[in-house]
Amino acid sequence: MPSVALDGEPVPRTGELPAHSLAELGDRPLGFYVHVPFCVTRCGYCDFNTYTAEELVSRDGTATSSRETYAEQAIAEIDLADRVLTGERPPVSTVFIGGGTPTLLPAEDLGSVLAAIRDRFGLTPDAEVTTEANPETVTPDYLRRLREAGFSRVSFGMQSARPHVLRVLERGHTPGRPEQCVAWAREAGFEHVNLDLIYGTPSESDDDWAASLEAAIGAGPDHVSAYSLIVEEGTRLAARVRRGELTEPDDDTMADRYLMADEALAAAGYTPYEVSNWARTPEGRSAHNSLYWTGGHWWGVGPGAHSHVGGTRWWNVKHPAAYAARLAARETPAQAREILTDDERRFERVLLELRMEQGCPLELLDASGLTTAERLVGEGLLEPGAHARGYAALTRRGRLLADAVVRDLT
Repeated sequence: MPSVALDGEPVPRTGELPAHSLAELGDRPLGFYVHVPFCVTRCGYCDFNTYTAEELVSRDGTATSSRETYAEQAIAEIDLADRVLTGERPPVSTVFIGGGTPTLLPAEDLGSVLAAIRDRFGLTPDAEVTTEANPETVTPDYLRRLREAGFSRVSFGMQSARPHVLRVLERGHTPGRPEQCVAWAREAGFEHVNLDLIYGTPSESDDDWAASLEAAIGAGPDHVSAYSLIVEEGTRLAARVRRGELTEPDDDTMADRYLMADEALAAAGYTPYEVSNWARTPEGRSAHNSLYWTGGHWWGVGPGAHSHVGGTRWWNVKHPAAYAARLAARETPAQAREILTDDERRFERVLLELRMEQGCPLELLDASGLTTAERLVGEGLLEPGAHARGYAALTRRGRLLADAVVRDLT
């Protein structure tokens, strides 16, 4: 019997994929995303599929899921992927462990998950292997052990350098700790280090944002991500905004903060290779995220993780206990899936590739889209030089209005 789906179509219990999706495996890179759903506390703005220890205890006090056994469960899903992804498949070029807080697990557990991927699928010689890390959960020794396990890149959640902004976000680390972690990562042998920033937090001023940018740049990572805060329904932050305790910045303020980031990072030698991501060198760009943005294949391991192979997209059950039970029964943990049409795949390519520095090929646009692209060049939203080379690529002003540009083109 297929698994029960809330949305999308049922998934076979074996997790098998349509033949046409498997036939595409050799055409594009293959990556793995591994979701670690555990956190010490839940940040007020976060709506990710994460759980604190208290949320994983049943009414009788029994733990419904455990950090201690999670690596085994992740490896069981990697074994499932090995059974499902048959035929010609490339070695894995990117592995990204996210969360949640992956670094709540021992470095050896993360290393065992990576080893399982390497043993079953092989890694390309230049494979990028990343883990996210909460600054308060790592030490120099922990980072050294990660590097020895084969990780080549680490991404720290900095968010802000200002204590009062971190309090609004309910982030648990102290200011200055992310910068220290960058130094520790360098000492451990990591060539590639990212800092994540968030702008637009209620109570954040322009001076606060400028200080965060200065601190991030001064730490010396080779990659910086800067995202505008989205107040997601169902979060504690959304409730505080709804009650009037906090006020969201308006669109003009958000645009100004983005321009501040772009100008400061450009002055420090960072290139915006995607709307929200800057890197000092081509080698410092996130290969895993680029795989997403360019329509590659990836298998998402873990509760709530999403996957995509050859136009088939599926997503796992969310609760860690349900996830573990499916795997224990040697069944797919997938909750449901959808098989994308050619038009849906074309739309997603435009949506994602347009956000990248090189843009999306004009051949992806229909006649109306091509006419619109010419108009957007004239309006200063698309680069004229890229247009002449057969691409639609955003100008800096276009990056501020990226969603609207996509809507116009499609």
